[in-house]
Amino acid sequence: MKYLKIITLAFLMSNLVLIAQNKNTKLADKYFNNFEFIDAIKNYQKVVKDGKANTYVYTQLAKANYKIFNTIEAEKWYAKALEKSKNAEIIYNYAEILKINGKYDLYAIWMQKFATLSPKDYRAIAFKSNPDYIFKILNQYKQYELSSLDFNSSESDFGGTIKDGILYFSSGRNMKRKKYSWNEEPFLDIYKVQMTDSIITEAIEIEGEINTKYHEGLVSFSPDGNTMYFSRESFYNGVYEKKEGSNTKISVIQLFTAKKNGEKWSNIKGLPFNGNNYSVKNPSVSADGKTLYFSSNMPGTVGDFDIFKVSIKENGAFGKPVNLGKKINTKEQEMFPFISDDNTLYFSSTGHLGLGGLDIFYIDKEDQSIKNIGTPVNSNSDDFAFSINNKTKEGFVSSNRSDGKGNDDIYAIKQLKPCNVDLSISVIDSKTFTKIIGATVILNDKFGKTLSTQITDKNGKINYTIACNKPVDVYGKIKGYENNSIAFLGSQKNKEYIQVFLTPIQEIIQANKVVLNPILFDFNKANITTHSALELDKLVEVMTNYPKMVIVVEGHTDNSGSIEYNKKLSDRRAKSIVQYVISKGIDSNRISGIGKGESDPKIDCGSKCTEVEKQTNRRSEFIILNGSF
Repeated sequence: MKYLKIITLAFLMSNLVLIAQNKNTKLADKYFNNFEFIDAIKNYQKVVKDGKANTYVYTQLAKANYKIFNTIEAEKWYAKALEKSKNAEIIYNYAEILKINGKYDLYAIWMQKFATLSPKDYRAIAFKSNPDYIFKILNQYKQYELSSLDFNSSESDFGGTIKDGILYFSSGRNMKRKKYSWNEEPFLDIYKVQMTDSIITEAIEIEGEINTKYHEGLVSFSPDGNTMYFSRESFYNGVYEKKEGSNTKISVIQLFTAKKNGEKWSNIKGLPFNGNNYSVKNPSVSADGKTLYFSSNMPGTVGDFDIFKVSIKENGAFGKPVNLGKKINTKEQEMFPFISDDNTLYFSSTGHLGLGGLDIFYIDKEDQSIKNIGTPVNSNSDDFAFSINNKTKEGFVSSNRSDGKGNDDIYAIKQLKPCNVDLSISVIDSKTFTKIIGATVILNDKFGKTLSTQITDKNGKINYTIACNKPVDVYGKIKGYENNSIAFLGSQKNKEYIQVFLTPIQEIIQANKVVLNPILFDFNKANITTHSALELDKLVEVMTNYPKMVIVVEGHTDNSGSIEYNKKLSDRRAKSIVQYVISKGIDSNRISGIGKGESDPKIDCGSKCTEVEKQTNRRSEFIILNGSF
């Protein structure tokens, strides 16, 4: 009986712990679903402290921390969730957090895992189509310089619309306001600050009937400055939803107009396409005042939020909102549109390939392609509410990057004068000095990432424009010739002429060997590098031209390290070369590899080898086994 009592007591105690854990989880879920993320985190952490957390709790902790922009904690909890789960969506979210935290190499690794698990997912397809896009963005010409502004507060400040020398923005700096349960910051109001003649006054709330006890957001103006378009939370109109079984009221965002009356704003009117169950926000009026751009999740959107436009008629009435379509809008979020004086559309997106969080993109006026605006405007954090004055070349961007004063800060931007070099690259036969038509020219940046691949024209040339002082490696290749490359170290000239000489492929067949430039490997590794691949393509070309040729690849090392280690390393490298050549279409019966380690040095220098002699001994040789090719 005593034994039975102990068992019964243990069972009851375990049930009590489970009930307590369930209570904490349910309470945390309640806070989470009510957008009270601070309290949700506290209660999920109680479950963790009790040692009862599972994948669900870890994932909720990660999501809640992300909602309040604590991405370091979000990364930590996603990592914990993945200790017990290989769910593709968790992997994707973890990869995105790694990107937001600037861990781009790890991001690529986890995105590849996601792509393997969900190869048909649109996000996997986008990543696989351009896996090196981050390095391309980081290397592109910097169009702007960026600086912080003194009037930023310790709370959220964002937006930046200049009208008649006054900057209008949204801020949560009014500590007398009720705090928003999402992040425990005050509700947002619209402020203004004088910014003319290098004078920046203290920020004050705008006068009139604009600010309420609820959120007010970004503003835009009619060309004459007498009509303001602004965002406001729908609580103001008594519009909200209630979740089933909850007293929490959920609002939407709506757009309003206000009329200027002296220094005050009044005569508030809601726009006719506002809704009670979807948001309409982020207004931007075109320079001619005839079109209003905005973001909304109204019915018919492509993704979460889309960019729309609507015509503004002369009598102040509006046309029917038009979705800007799938080229701009993705299945994720497109928000904060800005239409500049020269009619260039800028917007923020989490759906197009960026550096992390919201990135700013624009529509290129020449080819109508969507382009990332690059650093320093974009970062691995959320970057949004971009604006630019085409005359002064000055503007603003908002960001929650880590070096700011508050959760969101406003930064001043200034457009830099473009500094580009037009490269004219010719590919030439090294024997006849004639131009080679149809050769492939590849430009790689200093990280080995491909910037451009083009085919030479009827004059044996290609053209490429690059930022000043940007170093690139230029590779030329075509069937029947050796590959060759040259390093271009950058320039500030308007135009540079580059010549890449290619030697006929037969020149590398010497006696019983195919002689290539050194095949380089990373330390202690056997994977084929970009540089080595271009060199090995010469061997592929030779073996393609001579279909009876049979090759054995001999891997050699210097005498550093143990004999056994060198033997294994050289064998791995030789077989890696073999696999690369086979992957290019050469029959596996025609090529084999063997590692000889340090047993057959080219220079027998014993223990007194110089570094140059060691480099000579570290080599790959390509021995021709038959003489009838």
